[in-house]
Amino acid sequence: MTIGKDRGKKAKIERIDRKGESVILPGINMYKKHMKRRDEKHPGGIIDVLRPLSVSKVALVCPSCNKITRVGYVVMRGGKERICRKCQQRL
Repeated sequence: MTIGKDRGKKAKIERIDRKGESVILPGINMYKKHMKRRDEKHPGGIIDVLRPLSVSKVALVCPSCNKITRVGYVVMRGGKERICRKCQQRL
């Protein structure tokens, strides 16, 4: 994550919402929600809720150089391949 209260934390993307252009990362962007007791199955209290993040606030981390990077492409005979812009290794 690049901005906000969880800046600098790393996590794998759990779910992508292409229409809303947001992602959900486990353990990041957690908020508390106060729930009222409804029945025996839902006792109520304060629960943790994951909120989605905008895609623009998330950056890719290169597995080889372990730095935040943008994605580059190299056209080869077999097609396009994604590469790290900093160390030029395949992603």
